[in-house]
Order: sequence, then structure tokens, then C-alpha cells
Amino acid sequence: MTARTPVAAGESRFRYRWAVLSMNFLVLGLNYADRAAIGVAAPLIIAEYGFSKGTWGWIAAVFSLGYAPFCFVGGATSDRFGPRKVMALAVGWWSLFTALTAAGFGFVSFMIIRFLFGFGEGPQASVTAKTMSNWFPQRKLGTSLGLSQASTPLGGAVGTPIVVALIEAFGGNWRAPFIILGAIGILFLIGWWVVVRDRPEAHPWVRPVEVEEMRTDAAAHEQAAVGADEPERSLFGYLRMPIVLATALTYFGYSWVLFTFLTWFPDFLHEAHHLDLSQIALTGSIPWLCGFVGLALGGVFTDALGRRIGLFNSRKWTTVVGLLLVACAFGPVGIVRSAYGAVALMAVTVFILYIVGAQFFAIIGPVIPFRRFGTVSGFVHFIANIAGIIAPIVLGYVVDATGSWELSFVVSAIVVAVPAILLAVLGRDRRRDAPSTEPAAAAAPSRGER
Repeated sequence: MTARTPVAAGESRFRYRWAVLSMNFLVLGLNYADRAAIGVAAPLIIAEYGFSKGTWGWIAAVFSLGYAPFCFVGGATSDRFGPRKVMALAVGWWSLFTALTAAGFGFVSFMIIRFLFGFGEGPQASVTAKTMSNWFPQRKLGTSLGLSQASTPLGGAVGTPIVVALIEAFGGNWRAPFIILGAIGILFLIGWWVVVRDRPEAHPWVRPVEVEEMRTDAAAHEQAAVGADEPERSLFGYLRMPIVLATALTYFGYSWVLFTFLTWFPDFLHEAHHLDLSQIALTGSIPWLCGFVGLALGGVFTDALGRRIGLFNSRKWTTVVGLLLVACAFGPVGIVRSAYGAVALMAVTVFILYIVGAQFFAIIGPVIPFRRFGTVSGFVHFIANIAGIIAPIVLGYVVDATGSWELSFVVSAIVVAVPAILLAVLGRDRRRDAPSTEPAAAAAPSRGER
């Protein structure tokens, strides 16, 4: 049975892990504000340079061509060098190329800048997964991932009107927000370096009781993840586990919808519903706000449900049911005839999508040892973000060739539904069928834990 470390007399109930989570929250919020900026500025850039939908699709997709492999690189390097250094380097790199976006002057220059921008953005999710697994016990991994990543849609929600306001404040100059966001990134890098360490024992501000809690949880997790009745797997052995592959494919479907929204929704509202920049700032923020609520609640919900039906089952079935509902809501976005209806459907889509977004790394968390978790998370995230390469190009050409936004949304609904069904059928964890991944005595939080 996993023992709890009691809170000593006079010991603070505060756990420094929440400060680490808060700093991670801020960094990821900036990450998505930087990423969403290009979608907001897209109508102006397309108009200035006369890009077709297919051409802009290539510019949007080349970001993911740089992004996807660095999802894996970020996870692997965080296992080797620690998440603190890797995230700091990533923040500095993506902030530099956010600012350099303002220097774009044609198709080739935008392709190069966006490709290199993807290098810095790629590590953020797998490094976050590694950071949270180092600082939070397994029973709270879904909660910590959901709360830390909730800032990504919030960054989009806040970033959208900020980018619009900056463009308008600078007389319609779309370059200004990229320079300002790049400068803000350097400040966030400094904050990250001061607040975060790789593990609790490495931070001078962390109390011994929190260090001991994580050592106890880590020891129990390693024993359960490796398994007492089987030899430890090689890295390739973990990567080809059916649950890892099923999760990666499902994450691919999720990312297809997300990148469709990121790349094309502002332009869709402008072209199909004739909204101007100010209207896009308001309507484009609504789905992001819904996503923030969904992602913040998703991990908390599945961790709570996991105490009844098991963490694996709660995370798996939340993902399967959620993505099938996403398909049902996303498919008709291009069919409804009013802008209000399209935004409402997109808000529902993004809300459910982000409930699911808290699950992917948490699904594989219980069966992957700590020393491999960053690498395996990076692999799953890499497979997912191949969708970011394909979706903008395919859908750009679909709209160019057919003039049909409706078809692009229906195709995306099919892409997200198929792997969800595969996860339902193939996603099994033969060693995790118990109602909880911890003994019952350890499931309830102690009085000293907040």
C-alpha cells in the first residue's frame, strides 16, 4: 500500500507544484497567442500578397513541418537534459521567430520563417507533460495537464482581440503585434527560468514534505509501469505498444480539427459570412473561451471519474465519446447559413475538443516509466501534428477547387471520428483494469494537500 507523508506540525499546506503549474500555464498561453496571431492576420497578409487558398495552406502547413518533429525532439531532450532547459530554449526560439514574422515579404520568406517558428513551438506539449509528471502524483496527472494546458485556448481567446487591437492601433499594420509578442516572450522566458526546476528536490523553495511525496509516488509508479512480471521494454517497445499507437492516431484526428480551426476559421468567417476584422476578433474569441473551460475541467473530471471506474477507462472513454461528439458538431459548421450558427457550433466543437485535449498524455502516463515519458509523449505528439502538415494544405486546395467550405468541414469530421472508433476497439491496457491506479487509502487527498 502506498503510504502518505503526513504534514508535520507547522508545515505549510501549500505545494510549490502549483507555482510551477502556474508558470507553465502562462508560457503555454503565450505560445498559443503567438500561434493564433497568424490566423488573425491571415486575411490582411493574403490580400497584401495576393496568395491563393492553396498557397496560404502551404505557409500554414510548413509551420507543422517544423513543429511535428520537434514534438518528439522536445520530449526526448527533456528526458535527457530536463524540461527546464528545453522549455527555456523553446520559448526564446519561438519568440524570436514570432518577431521575425513581421519581416516576411513573400511566399518563400514566409515559408522559411514559419518553418523555423515551428521548431520552437514543437516541444511545448511534451515538455509540459514531462514537467507535470515530475511535479504531480499520478492520481493528479490529468488534472495538472488539463489546468496547465487550459491556457492554450485562453491564449487564443485573449490573443485574438489583442492582435486585432494592435493592428488597428498601428493603422492596419499587421506586423506590429508579431514584434510586440516576440518581446513579451523574452520576459516570459526569464520568469520560467526563475520559477521552475526539473524536480521538486532541485528547487530551494520546496519543502521536504513535497519532495518526499513525489519520491514515494515516483517509486510506486515505476514499479507499476515496468511491471513486476515482465522485463523492462526498450524505447521502441514502448513506442509500439497498442495503447500508445491508438492514442497517437486519435490525437491525430484531434489535431486535424484543431489545425483546421486555427488555420481557416477566421478566413472562413471573413469569406463565407463577410465579417470584418473587429467582428472576427469577437466571434473568434468565443470558441477559444469555451475551449479554456473545457480543458480546465477535462482533467479534473476524468481524475474524479477515475476513482470510480479506473483512470484508464475514464480517460479512454472520455476521449472516444468526446471526439465522436466533436465530429457531429464540426461537420455542420460550414453548412449553417448564419455566422451566429457557425460560431455556436464551433464553440461547442472546441469546448468538447479541449475536454478531450487533457487526456492524451494522461492515458499513457500510467504505463510509461518516468525516464521514458517525455520521449513517448513526444512521439505521440509528433504523430498528432502530422495532421497540422496535411490539413491546411488539403483543405486549402479543397476550397480552391470546389469553392465549398462545407466539404472541408465534413472531411474533417470524418478524419476525427475514425481514429476515435479505433481507440474504442483497440485501446486496451491489460495491466490497468482496476478501479484506481492507487490503493484506496491513497485515493483521497490528505488534509495537507491543496
